[in-house]
Amino acid sequence: MIRVVLADDEAMIRVGVRSILTTDPEIEVVAEAADGHEAIELVRARRPDIVLLDIRMPRLDGLSAVPELRAAAPDVAIIMLTTFGEDEYVARALAAGAAGFLLKAADPRELIIGVRAVADGAAYLSPRIAQKVITRLSEGRFARAEAARRQVEMLTPREREVLALVGQGMSNQAIGRELFLSEGTVKSHVSAILLRLGLANRVQAAIVAYEAGLVPGA
Repeated sequence: MIRVVLADDEAMIRVGVRSILTTDPEIEVVAEAADGHEAIELVRARRPDIVLLDIRMPRLDGLSAVPELRAAAPDVAIIMLTTFGEDEYVARALAAGAAGFLLKAADPRELIIGVRAVADGAAYLSPRIAQKVITRLSEGRFARAEAARRQVEMLTPREREVLALVGQGMSNQAIGRELFLSEGTVKSHVSAILLRLGLANRVQAAIVAYEAGLVPGA
């Protein structure tokens, strides 16, 4: 069962998101919050697998809540759920450690796909957001590519293989099948990669893989 805490200051949005999520029997919304502070307290108390976090909320907005949530519960994955897809929001959310970014205007099925993907250890960006990230990466890419290649040189050959597959958006289970490794071994490799490269999560690792040229077609 994937346990979710939902944080949004609009009650109608919470009702709608909950109704979508609960159409999947493997997803359970265990608590709801109306602002960032409440979300942090609920995550501490309920220890969900995922927190769905609106960006614009009173008292403490979603972007400001991300680093506090990561400090309070590092194992809980954060998905930003918002009406807004502006570049600065995306950049701040991913830099702070969010594992996913979903738009409220997207197909409801995308919500379930994103939650399932992140719960499985992958990162997930709405297609519209993914395009923004790719465009942003393309700007000034050569300087970043050199820096990324230097980072990747710090990794073992096996870690580079794992990083390349993380860059393709694969989950730990899928990487294990591809490389004939157990899921636990893949998790250990991913943790080592994040620690060695000083990265917060798989999204940042995927960006490094992309910039270093480890992803086919990058």
